[in-house]
Amino acid sequence: MTIYLGVFVVLSFLIWIKCIHRRQRGALLTSLKHLSSLETVGSDLRALVVTAHPDDECMFFAPTIIRLVELNASVHLLCLSEGNYYNQGAQRKQELLNSCAVLGIPASRVTIVDHRKLPDDPKAEWSISLVSSVIVKHIRAHSVNMVLTFDGRGVSGHANHIAIHKAVSHLAFTGQVPDDCCLLSLVTVGLLRKYISFLELPLSWLLSSCLCCVIGSQGYRKAKAAMICHRTQLLWFRHLYVAFSRYMFINTFQMIPQGPKNLKIY
Repeated sequence: MTIYLGVFVVLSFLIWIKCIHRRQRGALLTSLKHLSSLETVGSDLRALVVTAHPDDECMFFAPTIIRLVELNASVHLLCLSEGNYYNQGAQRKQELLNSCAVLGIPASRVTIVDHRKLPDDPKAEWSISLVSSVIVKHIRAHSVNMVLTFDGRGVSGHANHIAIHKAVSHLAFTGQVPDDCCLLSLVTVGLLRKYISFLELPLSWLLSSCLCCVIGSQGYRKAKAAMICHRTQLLWFRHLYVAFSRYMFINTFQMIPQGPKNLKIY
């Protein structure tokens, strides 16, 4: 009896997720219009996802990328290192391009930074001024009107993730971002919420956020296929991550507040 009840609950939940996924398109469009001040959301939306390493795009941002691509938004990826911690940089760059192709980002919209002062190293302290200058140049070069990156806890607590958030916050505070560009940070959740997969959806749906991106089973298969492109990273614990992390199904974002434009700090 208990088994039948468990199967019934899981099936009911999956059906509920499918219904929410369908409804979410309307909610997502409304949120994006509000955030970007665009009359229509589609090719007019130019989103920049800023990550630290190859595989961040599918481990943390896959639901957002998949949903934005479905809306015909122009999605760009800026990866601030080539992931050379184990001297696999060249291979990981190709893995990133393959992963982005699966997610729907063409190679022409993928930029991978290889800078000696931005090493793939959790112990390295990335220069906030250097990171912010790279990001703002990319925003201006591609007329980006939405930037999505990590929050102050970096999802996994990685120092490179946190450095990106500090850099984007610096740009926001000093008013260096164009008026029509909004800045969003991916919400870090606690350990329990992080590893209960799609079962975390009701909580994310109910809690306040500026933007919530949810994918169903088809989107999850695409996110998983993107992760499989990163063959150098497929250690046993990453397989567990793909199976149980809520970030493979759900992304929630908060706005990074912007300060006065052209603020000068002496």
